[in-house]
Amino acid sequence: MDWSVLMFLHMVGTLAVGFYLVLPFVLGRTEKLSASAREGTMNVVGSLNRLAQYGLGIQLLTGGYLMAKGDDYSLAWKIIVPVLLLAMFAVGGMMAKPLRLAAAGFRDNGNVAAETGKVKTLSALLAVLLLVMVFLMVYNDII
Repeated sequence: MDWSVLMFLHMVGTLAVGFYLVLPFVLGRTEKLSASAREGTMNVVGSLNRLAQYGLGIQLLTGGYLMAKGDDYSLAWKIIVPVLLLAMFAVGGMMAKPLRLAAAGFRDNGNVAAETGKVKTLSALLAVLLLVMVFLMVYNDII
């Protein structure tokens, strides 16, 4: 497969995963919204989380191929970056249920403090994981 096509697909995956960088800031502003707006926000964030999970899949496939073809990565880098990617898969998947429960709770006027707290914590963790992974990709000679 052509190198430029793979890089293009890898960048498309990066754009989808970039959602995780802005997510903590979006969720930080939801406290000022009405209950119906919060429900809508949680539904949209759930849909975008699913899109970002597809982006992670693209990253895994294209990045794995690019990493296998590249010879300027250390063994530690080849282990740490995929582990970070898999951790992002796991945390993004764990965030789906609290998002769904929070949206349902806002719809039913229930107490959703626990769910929104989990979503905010997991979104912050996703942002940190993504920042560390991007840092290691840019500065791949550190490890």
